[in-house]
Amino acid sequence: MRLPLARVLIPRSLFARLMLIWLLGMALVLAVALALFVAERERIGRSALFEGVAQEIAAAAELLDSMSPPERERWIDEIGRRRLRLSLRPPREHLRPLAPDHPLQTALRETMPQRPATLYIHPRGDRPHPVLLIVLPLADGTPLQVRLPGIPPVPGLAPRQPGPFFAALAALVLGVGLLTWIAVRIATRPLSRMAAAARALGEDPGRAPMDTAGPTEVAQAAAAFNQMQRRIGEHVTERTRILAAISHDLQTPITRLRLRAELVEDENLRARIQSDLDAMQGLVREGLAYARSLDERSPVQAIELGPLLQALAQDAHDMGWTVRVAEDAQGRIMGRPAALRRALWNLIENGVKFGGEVDIELAAAPEGFEIRLRDHGPGLAEAELEKVFEPFYRTESSRNRETGGTGLGLAITRNLLRGQDADVSLRNHPEGGLVATVSLRGR
Repeated sequence: MRLPLARVLIPRSLFARLMLIWLLGMALVLAVALALFVAERERIGRSALFEGVAQEIAAAAELLDSMSPPERERWIDEIGRRRLRLSLRPPREHLRPLAPDHPLQTALRETMPQRPATLYIHPRGDRPHPVLLIVLPLADGTPLQVRLPGIPPVPGLAPRQPGPFFAALAALVLGVGLLTWIAVRIATRPLSRMAAAARALGEDPGRAPMDTAGPTEVAQAAAAFNQMQRRIGEHVTERTRILAAISHDLQTPITRLRLRAELVEDENLRARIQSDLDAMQGLVREGLAYARSLDERSPVQAIELGPLLQALAQDAHDMGWTVRVAEDAQGRIMGRPAALRRALWNLIENGVKFGGEVDIELAAAPEGFEIRLRDHGPGLAEAELEKVFEPFYRTESSRNRETGGTGLGLAITRNLLRGQDADVSLRNHPEGGLVATVSLRGR
């Protein structure tokens, strides 16, 4: 099996990838910095050259100013012999002047501000390139020509402006910033994926395992996370199996105790024993329901929310409860009808038990629908709004001292809802009572 070239060339290790990015990035940064340095050094060298030439021309002009015309003619060929060729005659008509922004023109203006100088291109038939010619007046008006055979008249050698330098510096900073962003992104993206997987694991222990593709460190971390998820799932399954087994096996001795209680002659004692057995039977029944809610895997199908809520309200009316739901409530989702019906019935039963009446409202939400069930009871303390979903947590002392229960109803409800990508939360209504909000995703 042949792998793509990119996968072969890119290192597998996260450390190696980051090192490769930084090495390439630093090489690029050094290359740009070197280019800037060389360009700046060349600019400074040209400036120094033109300043030296301008000073030599100024010195030659001052020396000629101090001489008489015969002396000038005698010494003109000796002055500036090193790199200047001087002559005392006006320029020819066919010479082409250079641009006023030539760097030598700038150097001449700075060296001799009182003596105007003009730069020309002097073509020479015996040379492949023309030479630079400078014409300036002496103190008595005599024109002085200065030829620079060693300096080509390159028109593009203008003084470097600060704009390009700062633009290159900004590009360098942006390049380093981009490389840093890429490196940090590569380093943090696996952490973001793992954080998202950890959040999803808390909501659904049976979620699909993480993808183990990527660098070696990421693949190892993902494999360890998947192993942890598998072990957590095994522990939850084992706990659920043990709870279901205990709840199921307790029904037989409870039944035997109930039969033996009939042999007790004291009616008061027999009634108390029967009451305790009823409580035990209820706890066993709720334990089985809780165990089943953790492993609810019925098929997913379309659910019409309006008819479902109307049917629940009708069942509540048959039991003498006051449950109101809007007749125009409509909505459709994909879910498990039996689990959703059981969860909503638990909330209705809980609301009637502690609040007397229940009002049901169906509303659209950004990701689906919300079913809000409000009772008219005393509500709950803010600290207990989440605790009541814990198994066997009871709040009769804070809501109603005369009611009983196993403390599993809301835990079962949440398990049933989370098993189909939904959830439930509680809040106190500003006008009194408790509001249970069931969030359903439209699929």
